[in-house]
Amino acid sequence: MKQLKKEEINQEVFDLYDDYAHNKIDRRQFVEKLSLYAIGGITVSSLLSFMSPNYVDSLLVKPEDERIESGYITYNSPKGGGTIKGLLSTPSNTNKKLPGIVVVHENRGLNPYIEDVGRRAALDGFISLAPDALTPLGGYPGNDDDGRALQRQRDRNDMLEDFIAAFDYLKSHERCDGNIGVVGFCFGGWIANMMAVKIANLKASVPFYGGQPTADEAAQIKAPLLLQYAGLDTRVNEGWPAYEAILKENNLEYTAYFYPNVNHGFHNNTTPRFDKEAADLAWERTISFFKEKLK
Repeated sequence: MKQLKKEEINQEVFDLYDDYAHNKIDRRQFVEKLSLYAIGGITVSSLLSFMSPNYVDSLLVKPEDERIESGYITYNSPKGGGTIKGLLSTPSNTNKKLPGIVVVHENRGLNPYIEDVGRRAALDGFISLAPDALTPLGGYPGNDDDGRALQRQRDRNDMLEDFIAAFDYLKSHERCDGNIGVVGFCFGGWIANMMAVKIANLKASVPFYGGQPTADEAAQIKAPLLLQYAGLDTRVNEGWPAYEAILKENNLEYTAYFYPNVNHGFHNNTTPRFDKEAADLAWERTISFFKEKLK
């Protein structure tokens, strides 16, 4: 099978994948439309393989990394899904209380990429909790296609309650100093926005390419926001002008970055939508923001 390179792929293929990943088209339609781009030695199979996440070779912080302590816990989400599983990660060799970060997955459950992000946050000096909103349905099923199908079975507001309960869990954790922020990606970006709406004492919110709250919801925000958007992500970006207008009208603290010529999902280093330069800069800004605000 031909080894594809990112620069060989038409932007319309990335747009198609975005439609598929966000349930605008099903797998059959996705494959059918991909066939239009299977030319010049590029096959549908090679395109499918290229666009699929590669978790095995993409972890930046291995689970067994001695610089951190990382393991699964469960916590109670009485208004959401009941008992929720999450990955709790902390730096090793420190007994001091740490600021906390809730790490919120995309629309497919707690996959290896999001677990890795949780461990990265721990490596940067935080106690992080990455919940799995698919726990009531058996948890992340081991692949993203089935994960997306499962997540469609849950109400997003019930899942929001699961992540609010994760905030409460960290707030009372003996290793946490009570200063807590949230970072979320895609669906998790919407959750990060909504946690800023719902939690009065949230210290910071970093939505990556997340859907925006309504005008009435946005007016309730108290937490400082660091908003990260992909320049090519027209689907999400179209909601930004109205959101920014509300933030300005209510004198809310926010900074928004648009990373040019990158796709939705650019931080996810397991797929070809990944852009290392933008992802590294966005994460550097995220950690600097948390270190400033979570104190």
